[in-house]
Parts: sequence; structure tokens; C-alpha cells
Amino acid sequence: MGAFGKLIDAILFLYFALMVFIPPLFDAQTVLPKQIYPAILTDLNRNYIADFGDYLLAEEPHFLVGLIWHELVLLWPLSIANVYAILAGKSWFGTTCLLYGASVVTSMSAVLGEMLGSGKASEKLLMMYVPFMGIGILATLRGLVSRSTKSAGSVDKRSAVKPRRKLA
Repeated sequence: MGAFGKLIDAILFLYFALMVFIPPLFDAQTVLPKQIYPAILTDLNRNYIADFGDYLLAEEPHFLVGLIWHELVLLWPLSIANVYAILAGKSWFGTTCLLYGASVVTSMSAVLGEMLGSGKASEKLLMMYVPFMGIGILATLRGLVSRSTKSAGSVDKRSAVKPRRKLA
């Protein structure tokens, strides 16, 4: 993929490295008892909600609670796997990237649809959420590109193999 591919992987690595820590420390405060978190983390979360006017985290609608469980059960382990895959140069990184990206795009469609449809979201709040959609699209494209280059490579190898002749 060249230098552009390395840049994409570096951006995704930084994102996935952040996502190793953010969901269990901050997002999970929505679905788990707040008493299990240190005061500094709950204060940071409360300050974020107040500063950005994040009405979804303040109101905790049922669909958001479901999406956060989805993030903790599926996306968080995929983030850990993706960090490992990038560092170790694993061939399955494209597959996990595709899974992660498609899932994030789906989740963010619901969240951004609610924000834009309700008219409650400030521009500041939208600017906080829109980059996640961009990362989801980037991860999906990264997964698709790595899969298409594998497919092209395997087709070339098959066409180079000569068919066996029948013995009479």
C-alpha cells in the first residue's frame, strides 16, 4: 500500500490505542455502577457532559445504552486486537478493521441521526462525534483495500498455474 497506507495505519493505530482505554474508563460509566470508578474519572466524565452539552450521555436513552454495551463487548476487544495486529504486522488486521469500521459506521449513523434529527446537538457536540464516523469509514476502507489486494494476488497466482494433463 505504500506510504499512504502506512499513514492510514498510523492514524488507525493512534485511534485504536485510545480506544483501548476510553471505553472501559469513560463510556462504561453509562452502563456500570458509577461507584466502581474513582472520583477523578467520574468528574472528568461529568465535566465533558457539561462542557460539550452531551445530552445523550446525560439522558442515557435506551438505544445509547445498547450501543455502549455493543462497544464494550465487541468494539473494545477489536480495538485491542487491532493494536496488536498493527504492532505485530498480522495479516488479519484488514479483516478486524473491516469489522470494526462497519460496526462504528452503523452505530454512529444511529447517534448522528438522533442528534441531527432532534436538533438538540450543538455544533461543538457534533464536532466531537463526527470524527468517529470518519474513523469508521477509514477503518472500513482500510479493511476493504487489504482484502481486495489479497484477492487480486490470489487470482494472479491461480492463473499462473498450468492445468494438469490427463494421462491416457
